[in-house]
Amino acid sequence: MKLLITGGAGFIGSNFVLHMADKYPSYELINLDLLTYCGNLENLTAVQDNPRYRFVQGDIADAALVRELMAGVDAVVHFAAESHVDRSITDPGVFVRTNVLGTHVLLDAARDAGVQKFVHVSTDEVYGSLGPTGLFHETTPLAPNSPYSASKAGSDLLVRAYHETFGLDVNITRCSNNYGPYQFPEKLIPLMIQRALQDQPLPIYGDGLNIRDWLHVADHCQAIDLVLHKGRAGDVYNVGGNNERTNIEIVQTILGLLDKPEHLMTFVEDRKGHDRRYGIDATKLREELGWEPQYAFDSGIRQTVQWYLDNRPWWERILAGGHLS
Repeated sequence: MKLLITGGAGFIGSNFVLHMADKYPSYELINLDLLTYCGNLENLTAVQDNPRYRFVQGDIADAALVRELMAGVDAVVHFAAESHVDRSITDPGVFVRTNVLGTHVLLDAARDAGVQKFVHVSTDEVYGSLGPTGLFHETTPLAPNSPYSASKAGSDLLVRAYHETFGLDVNITRCSNNYGPYQFPEKLIPLMIQRALQDQPLPIYGDGLNIRDWLHVADHCQAIDLVLHKGRAGDVYNVGGNNERTNIEIVQTILGLLDKPEHLMTFVEDRKGHDRRYGIDATKLREELGWEPQYAFDSGIRQTVQWYLDNRPWWERILAGGHLS
């Protein structure tokens, strides 16, 4: 199989590249990534000399480049996206360009090239905010509340339309919050780890009681692998870790693992449009494709904290901007 992976130098994308290179050594992998602030080729040192792997620095909205790379490709796994909610509030236009227009360019090129499968990696945030009970199902109406989630919902609808209108074999995966190795330090878990290690204040939005369902990135990669190979054409698959925690619980767990005092926690003004709770029902993925997560949250978070302890130079270079040089 010849596979085009977009955004493969980011957090989830790089973990997926490493997963696929290890599990399917005969596959040809093309990694298209613009290397914006959160892309990092250091994540991919394990495969950089692999003759079946090729990195291309470029923009998914560059139609000529995308069409060139799409020639002979059997399948696309599309991670590339602007994904940070706070940044989307500051500059929504960047998110619309990359997440909506970039996805459109990829879909057009995939359709013209006769690609056999297009897997679009999305987010549970497109469903909006849950109340204290219930879970997101694949049939839950889309109700995004931030420019980021709205741009992802727009790209989801485009992907669906290319299946319904043109017959392109697509799948959409919608995941809960990921954690694990190589996550950019602006995200909650790595941010709290690195700030705690430096005895800096740990900023917590609002009352800290917003709830997220946490999914280890390795379990997410395995889910996407299954959808790529076995997903039913046109279907959506939710991917969740069944590990709901409040933000303050996450921070307290990290402080405990690092033996740091809780007075480092600092409550700050809440984020605009901050969704209160996300929770994923992944029954369809389990029953239809046989997926089972391997990481319980307690062991996964310990492993993740240890990874950031063992790889301190990696995130220190990012904080210093060295990964961009």
